[in-house]
Amino acid sequence: MDPLLLMTPIEALSPTAIALGFRTGEIGTHTSRTIMLDEVTTLFSASPRVTTRPEYREAIMQHNCLSKRTLSTRRASDQRLGELYALDPSVALFRVMRNLWESDTRGRPLLALLLASARDPLLRYSAEPVLRASAGEQIPRQRFTDAVARATGARFKDNILDKIVRNAASSWTKSGHLQGRSHKLRRLVSPTAYVGAYALLQGFILGARGQALFETFPARLLDVSPSQLRDLAQDAKRLGLLDMKVSGDVVEITFPTLLTAEERRLIYGKN
Repeated sequence: MDPLLLMTPIEALSPTAIALGFRTGEIGTHTSRTIMLDEVTTLFSASPRVTTRPEYREAIMQHNCLSKRTLSTRRASDQRLGELYALDPSVALFRVMRNLWESDTRGRPLLALLLASARDPLLRYSAEPVLRASAGEQIPRQRFTDAVARATGARFKDNILDKIVRNAASSWTKSGHLQGRSHKLRRLVSPTAYVGAYALLQGFILGARGQALFETFPARLLDVSPSQLRDLAQDAKRLGLLDMKVSGDVVEITFPTLLTAEERRLIYGKN
């Protein structure tokens, strides 16, 4: 299967992937928001690493840590951030991302992008024009429109589709994949070992194993070759983020420190 398509069809997400934090659906947060990188950064700065979902909501709603002017905008921010990131330590993808966030300041935009793309189908649908573009290439808006329209059919009116495209382009700019305002140019991102480990974990949850882990949709978001991602995996192993055994061309990667015993049981019981 084309790695670009791995997370595009709704059918590609297994019950295990959904249980551990991936989301499907006919709509997504990008109908109204971007990946909200500034907001999630502020929220995490105002909240301890071990914070529950009700406590995140309290920080947004009661303490107004995001400095929203009205109760309705606070409520909307809480809802959208919850859609994009879960904000719940019982959700594996969020808990791991939140822990890595504390250790990896430089990698935060990519960590946010990886989790948001796992949880918002619309952001995934907009990925194809980004991932197929070369460094320095200008990506016309119509490419984004065509990509999202192919995936969603006649589901959205033109004005909503246009808003999705604007928000998605902004999200890819916030993650570092694009630059510019009216004219979006492709940039190559530079992932850290923490980001590499998180992308590999997402691929692992999706069912990839061995060499295939270096070629999944999350892996493609990092703008590195399989061999470069393998080097990042070695660095992640030294950091204690994963276990990696290599014998010739055979690679085995597991995540004993990032996943709980119950999460590992769920994954191995389903894949």
